[in-house]
Amino acid sequence: MLKQALDIFLDFLPFWAVAYAVNVFLYFATGWVLVKIQNRYPEHRIQAHRRGEKRMWKEIRQSVWSLTATSGCLAGGVFLSVRGYTFVDPLPLTWWSVPLMFIISIVAFDAWFYWGHRMMHTKWLYRFHAEHHRSVAPTVWSTYSDDLVDAFVMQSYYLWAVLFLPIPAVVLVAHRLWDHFNGTIGHSGFEFYASPMSRMPSPMVCVTFHDQHHSRFKYNFANFFSVWDRMCGTIDPKYDEQVKKFEAMGKDGEKQVAAE
Repeated sequence: MLKQALDIFLDFLPFWAVAYAVNVFLYFATGWVLVKIQNRYPEHRIQAHRRGEKRMWKEIRQSVWSLTATSGCLAGGVFLSVRGYTFVDPLPLTWWSVPLMFIISIVAFDAWFYWGHRMMHTKWLYRFHAEHHRSVAPTVWSTYSDDLVDAFVMQSYYLWAVLFLPIPAVVLVAHRLWDHFNGTIGHSGFEFYASPMSRMPSPMVCVTFHDQHHSRFKYNFANFFSVWDRMCGTIDPKYDEQVKKFEAMGKDGEKQVAAE
């Protein structure tokens, strides 16, 4: 029994190593590209009087550490799926199953994230989430600046989802890639994406959504959509108003470019 468990673990290690290497590479590559873009448009900074970049090296060290948990969850889900250690078989890859399961996974993860995030804000568990909130003005480097327990709770969706949902491994990986870019942009601290599609009545959000969670703490707990926050009364009262202000800034910038 012990030997069998050890063999399974050794079989799992390459999955974990590859997932970690890819996650760390994407963390630095995406962060570097976004910083280069942001440096050209300082007026798009959301929290104009705060400089989250002062914590950059602390956030990088913590992120490189916490990515071991995030990568382990993804690698575990892929491993369970390809080895057949699940309660349901993944759907075959077809023109309809891939987009369908991607959408289902995104919606399911948003619910998981919302309720898990609210749980981490309770007095019993907040000590594991406090590290992430040291970044009051988030940056691209703060995306994974988490305690290991916090990272596992929030990212273990990738480990458990394949047990109960027929998600092909490739779709799970695609979802995780989407989550990476969404999360890094969402923590960037710069707003380039404000539009009517990111405020009422649309369920979509922009960077301001998560930035307000860091600066105001008790609002905006979801990830991809505002649905859960609006239904449960945890949407920031100033969210839609602030999105409109950034919309106006974007329109003014477009007019200036057109005039030139």
